[in-house]
Amino acid sequence: MRWFRVILIFIIVATFTFFLMEKKQLEADKSMENINHITSQKQKDFIKKSVPENIVLNKKFKGDIYRWVGKGTDELLAEFGEPKRRDLSSYGYTWWVYTNNQTQYIQFGVEDDKVQTIYATGKDISIEPLTIGETYDNVSAELQFAEEISYRKGISAYTFFLDEEDLQMRPLVKLSDNVYAQVYFDTFTNKLSSVRVLTGDVLLLQRPYGLRYRGGLPDLPSLTDEDWVKVENGMEQQIFDITNVIRNNFDVNTLLWEEKVSEVAFAHSKDMSDSNYFSHYSPDGDGLKERLENKEIYYFAAGENIASQYVDAPAAVEGWLNSKGHREALLHEDYTHLGVGVYRLYYTQNFLTKPTE
Repeated sequence: MRWFRVILIFIIVATFTFFLMEKKQLEADKSMENINHITSQKQKDFIKKSVPENIVLNKKFKGDIYRWVGKGTDELLAEFGEPKRRDLSSYGYTWWVYTNNQTQYIQFGVEDDKVQTIYATGKDISIEPLTIGETYDNVSAELQFAEEISYRKGISAYTFFLDEEDLQMRPLVKLSDNVYAQVYFDTFTNKLSSVRVLTGDVLLLQRPYGLRYRGGLPDLPSLTDEDWVKVENGMEQQIFDITNVIRNNFDVNTLLWEEKVSEVAFAHSKDMSDSNYFSHYSPDGDGLKERLENKEIYYFAAGENIASQYVDAPAAVEGWLNSKGHREALLHEDYTHLGVGVYRLYYTQNFLTKPTE
């Protein structure tokens, strides 16, 4: 009888222990299911809040500009003819520049005979469903700007983070798996100023936003001093061209190129880089007035814009447009001539009012 009770107690204890183990296992499985559900839901919310790709990809971007990424140079030549210039960039591609100097400015970034990026501004560019001069609210409603935009390449994953200034001045929109658009705004008028279309690879080279990533980052091309001279010369001309197209957007007179003033501007950009400062005044106290006098340049009025560390010339001009003092110089009705000097990523514009001949 005693053995029977021992066996019965053992069976009861074993059964209870098995129940506890099963219960714990069930609770663990249930907990994991909940965690998975929460993780999945967070991923869904993240996509919904940060990358409205389902909205953007379903839009019919009919503007000519969007179809050119990935196209060959033969098609480009057949459509537009020879470019006004071919300007080397610091990112490995060469800018093919087309402009009528007033209402249309487009530059195509070409590498390995294919278009990798495009920048465009002016009243007469085709960027449907958008238009230059369209209000921020209208464009935002069309594209639904987000604070976080993703890009995947193989097993690598990247997330770009846009702060409040980015969202107001240069929101980023994902058009397809590997094509993005930066839409630049004039924050003083809250209207669309220009558009840049670029591949994910170009975006990773430029890194114009905050970035979190898993995987590697591409290295920038290694440029010789001779290469940099070509890049700088190209950016000087781009700044000059874009400035005049933007001035035309505001019905302001077209500026003339002034070579001697360009030399003054270049010297100041190089001095800022070499001496590691950023100011209208050099360490010895000289300003624009003294620099122009030293070169015996005569004028009625003069102004200066400086910038540094922008990814390229178009970005620098858009930056000036969104800064009160720089904007006033950029759009000043009395200026007649412009000289531009770029050294590495230091940019200087010198404006002059000169007597008409």
